[in-house]
Amino acid sequence: MVKTKVTLEPGVYIVDGLRTPQLKARGKAGPFSASDLAVQAGRALLARQPFLPSDLDEVVMGCIMPSPDEVNIARLIALRLGCGDKMPAYTVQRNCGSGMQAIDNAAQDIASGRCQLVLAGGTEAMSHAPLLLNKQMTAWLAAWNSAKGALARVKTLAQFRPAMLAPVIALLRGLSDPYVGLSMGQTAEKLAYRFKISREQMDEFALRSHQRLAKAYDEGYITPELATLYAANGQYFQEDDGLRRDTTLEKLADLKPMFDKPFGLVTAGNSSQVTDGATMLILASAEAVKQYKLPVLGKIIDVAWAGVDPAEMGLGPVHSIAALLQKQNLTKNDIDYWEINEAFAAQVLACLAALQDPEYCKKYLNLANPIGTIDQACLNIDGGGIALGHPVGTSGARITLHLLNILKRTGAKKGIASMCIGGGQGGAMLVENISGVE
Repeated sequence: MVKTKVTLEPGVYIVDGLRTPQLKARGKAGPFSASDLAVQAGRALLARQPFLPSDLDEVVMGCIMPSPDEVNIARLIALRLGCGDKMPAYTVQRNCGSGMQAIDNAAQDIASGRCQLVLAGGTEAMSHAPLLLNKQMTAWLAAWNSAKGALARVKTLAQFRPAMLAPVIALLRGLSDPYVGLSMGQTAEKLAYRFKISREQMDEFALRSHQRLAKAYDEGYITPELATLYAANGQYFQEDDGLRRDTTLEKLADLKPMFDKPFGLVTAGNSSQVTDGATMLILASAEAVKQYKLPVLGKIIDVAWAGVDPAEMGLGPVHSIAALLQKQNLTKNDIDYWEINEAFAAQVLACLAALQDPEYCKKYLNLANPIGTIDQACLNIDGGGIALGHPVGTSGARITLHLLNILKRTGAKKGIASMCIGGGQGGAMLVENISGVE
């Protein structure tokens, strides 16, 4: 790693980061739990630092659905990484924005002076989402446990019905909004209808995601971000395995609608993949950078969170980006590169449409003029969640890390990472490349 010699102003800096390959869920639990993923990425990241794991001040992790054995998963990760018994650690949950929320929390802890050096990120093993008992089965088991004597047990047994064994699929429930009664895919369908986004436009966007990720791999841009995953059976993983180099528009067009059968437009091919993965970053104050002579990947300038109608949750980035630009007195022309998490092709395309729509910006953002057109040549330039997956607690950290690496390699100055968040929210983080600061 090349160390950058800088004279730093007070602030919060990201000094390094690594992520695991993102592994596609294939109908059964993958080889790694959420803590396994984070520990392998964290171990490789900490091994190349000039400080000890115990020199950290805290660990903050985003995770939506840790297993029952991983309650407060951040603390478990900290202990497994050798940070020591005295290391405080906590877990945050803001649905799809959890990884970005962890970075935000860590940054606030540093900015307030409470911490100097923090390990933060996100992890998710979506393939490990549990099957749950339904309410009827739960009630029957309670009755069975409270039944006293043989007669009571016989009566309770007579009340059992095979239908009670039907499981509740936690992943599907988690990817649905209980307030509006829609799945995330159905909210994407609503956006496609509202902004008149065609199936062909979605599939073209999805194809480009795969093509850009393949190109980024071929040009060596992705591998430096990755920590190899090693499974207990000797198997190892060095690349995101959801990339489909051979996909075409014709193949994508053959896929059937997933969420609005048979007339919908959103398919498995133009949606993000269900995956397992983790991303870990090290945040530091200017004092910690100087003390340990750390390299600097970039600086966190600001973060904005916004709420939107849960039925149109995919528009969250529009509102958080608008708030962030207003807070910083910037325009979209001041931003060199953008990462908008690809939950669905329809969702990203809807955000781009809303940002340049005068009526939407006036009515919903209270802006006299639209924010404007974001050039897709500067958006998700190495692909995104459609090609490599969206482990929900991880993606906010992943896009932030990757955006910083893009700024570094291109010599660009500013970037915004943004994402929609289930439940009707959006998050946006403004980061800056400070290479060459004297």
